[in-house]
Amino acid sequence: QVQLVESGGDLVQPGGSLRLSCVVSGLIFRRYTMSWYRQAPGKERELVSVISGAGGGTTKYVDSVKGRFTISRDNARNTVYLQMNNLEPEDTAMYYCHAVLSGTNWSAYWGQGTQVTVSS
Repeated sequence: QVQLVESGGDLVQPGGSLRLSCVVSGLIFRRYTMSWYRQAPGKERELVSVISGAGGGTTKYVDSVKGRFTISRDNARNTVYLQMNNLEPEDTAMYYCHAVLSGTNWSAYWGQGTQVTVSS
């Protein structure tokens, strides 16, 4: 079965850094567009960043994280990363990994999430 397992969430002070990882199994990883979403208490789930399939040549970010977060993927390790620098309290949320395959064989999967808390 398909599994997306996130890790790397932690409690960090403002200005700190974290790297989230999402290891994927059960699908042909390189074909999938990978994304990171986040959801803070009382708020809707928000798309944070996207990276295209195959070589990952296309990336996108929500405005609030541009210049601070970097998404990347390692197809040999079936893993997508989110490097988060200069973290702010507003980044506090549960972070979720998402995989989607577009087209006639559309399919999508979610991970269970990893908690990021930014607080002094």
